[in-house]
Amino acid sequence: MTQGAQVDVDLTAVHPVLSQAMRAAEESYFRALAEYPRDRLAEEIGLGGDGTPTTYLDELVDCAVLEAVKSYGVNILSEEAGWIDRGSSLTLIVDPLDGTANAVAGVPICAFAGALAVDGVITEGLVSWIDMGRRWHARAGEPRGGVSQGGGVTGRRQLLGASVSMLRPRPDTRAAWTLVAMAAARVRVLGSSVIEACLVADGVIDAFVDCGGEVHRIVDLAATHVIVESAGGTVIDVFGRPIEMDTDLTRRWSGIAASSTELASEIAAAVHTTQP
Repeated sequence: MTQGAQVDVDLTAVHPVLSQAMRAAEESYFRALAEYPRDRLAEEIGLGGDGTPTTYLDELVDCAVLEAVKSYGVNILSEEAGWIDRGSSLTLIVDPLDGTANAVAGVPICAFAGALAVDGVITEGLVSWIDMGRRWHARAGEPRGGVSQGGGVTGRRQLLGASVSMLRPRPDTRAAWTLVAMAAARVRVLGSSVIEACLVADGVIDAFVDCGGEVHRIVDLAATHVIVESAGGTVIDVFGRPIEMDTDLTRRWSGIAASSTELASEIAAAVHTTQP
């Protein structure tokens, strides 16, 4: 099914809505790569539920996920399809393909991210780094509850000398990006917020940050919020807004996933110093 090393995630311990959605995303992704040229997959075919362009690849993966979970009758909040209310207490929050720009360019750094919310409270998260066959799973309130890799976060508390992954700098974030980068010992830009946050959970990097760019929606943060906190880390918004279930996909956050509350707070404070 996948390329690269397989990782033990006991799918019998994962809610079937999440596991079925993930398998559908993985299978449709590889099928699309085999059947279509890159320029077709990269073609923008409209706007998704979040108001941003949807590629043909996004559409293929999203449709496969929606079909896979249709029989469960759950509500769905999808980056592409938006809010589908079926009157259920259970909601699937899903980014079928995070890192689409990587995927359509042939860069193997993209992910499925899914979370479950019960009566509006996020309870479980599942992430698949599709090309690598690397997966993460956790439940809220369970310390290291199902995180698949490593022994948890690094626990680092200071930005100086840290290993940090960030979104690419943009005109409105360049000052904050440079400030954080200059303090860090090592900086990476991978192009998938979901994977980068999960690497914090693994203790591979110390933090991942959007330096005030207001890029993240709840579909980007729901699963990794559970996974990172289960591994002993923290996920916050740069501007202190609560990260919570919201069916409005125009609502944005600037997320920080960090190995400690101290590190997350220091990064947020550094970003604040650059704000007008």
